Amino acid sequence: MNDPIPVTCPSCFEEFEVMPPAPHETPCEWDYDCEVCCHPMMISFESDDGEVYASARGLSE
Repeated sequence: MNDPIPVTCPSCFEEFEVMPPAPHETPCEWDYDCEVCCHPMMISFESDDGEVYASARGLSE
């Protein structure tokens, strides 16, 4: 089981955590709403050596 990983909202710049997909399910993208300001974003997940990393971007980027 993966641990939650931090994501920084591209709109309000606040950090929150999400449960990542399993490494074998990456790369992938999720349409997600910020847990702080509720603005929509895309979270991209990548993995390297079994560890999953996330980055977020606004929908207009």
